[in-house]
Amino acid sequence: MKNIAAILLLLAYSIPATSQNVLPKKFWGVTIDDVGNLSAIVTSLSSHYQKPVTRIVFDEWQPATNYTSAVNAIDSVSYIMGELLDSYYFNQYSKSQWIARVNEYLNAFGNKVDLWEFANEINGEWLGNKDSVIAKIDTAFGILKCANKKTALTLYYNFNCWSNPNNEMFRWVVQNIPTRMKSQVDYVLVSYYEDDCNNYQPNWQKVFDSLRTIFPNSKLGIGECGTTNANKKKEYLTRYYSMKITTPGFIGGYFWWYYKQDCVSKTKALWTALDYLITLHSTSNDIDPGKRSKQLR
Repeated sequence: MKNIAAILLLLAYSIPATSQNVLPKKFWGVTIDDVGNLSAIVTSLSSHYQKPVTRIVFDEWQPATNYTSAVNAIDSVSYIMGELLDSYYFNQYSKSQWIARVNEYLNAFGNKVDLWEFANEINGEWLGNKDSVIAKIDTAFGILKCANKKTALTLYYNFNCWSNPNNEMFRWVVQNIPTRMKSQVDYVLVSYYEDDCNNYQPNWQKVFDSLRTIFPNSKLGIGECGTTNANKKKEYLTRYYSMKITTPGFIGGYFWWYYKQDCVSKTKALWTALDYLITLHSTSNDIDPGKRSKQLR
């Protein structure tokens, strides 16, 4: 009986999961870190010129069932990237608790979430023991790959903004990311907050060209950006959503972290600014004719 059970389990992992949406070549990403006022969120998302990719941040210690309504509603107007856990809380989970969480959310939303962010700001100095971090992300990556899901790894860009030089993004990646992940992860994204790094302006072309050599088969983009400085929000928004990067596989991304605060409802000035940028920098090649879009304003 045990052998039969093992065979059935192997077959279950071998059956391709129901396919998700085909993600666009270019992402207009936003982040929803709070699913309250869901109807206004859906209205804001559905009103953009291009169908966005919405990161839903699944909060710590919350059951997947708490997000059923939000995932179903947002899925009707947007692609979804599910962030399994914000980096700030990663060290609170044991490996067994983490595995249980990954499986719980995958079972709940495997046919709704189009891209699974299994590692968020993974080289951040606040995540805890390095070996524990690597073991947890490698296990999550394996679970998602067995289920034929698209995977996203987000790094924390920290040029001269670290306490321990071993946590510098490129050094950490080269030394610690498992080889199979370097060749098989679908998306590699970069989180960067200028306010946290002395307002330093990276040479993003060089950053992504360098990442391309480490992750030759991955699509690349900005995974988080934003500011709490009200006087700088439009400037930062414009800088990131207007980026011109020629690295092969660059998808944009951006994923403004404060979308819920700044762009819900759609009457807010920053919603208008963001939609203008999406409209301005979209091309006919970006638009999926099978998806909702509006006429150029």
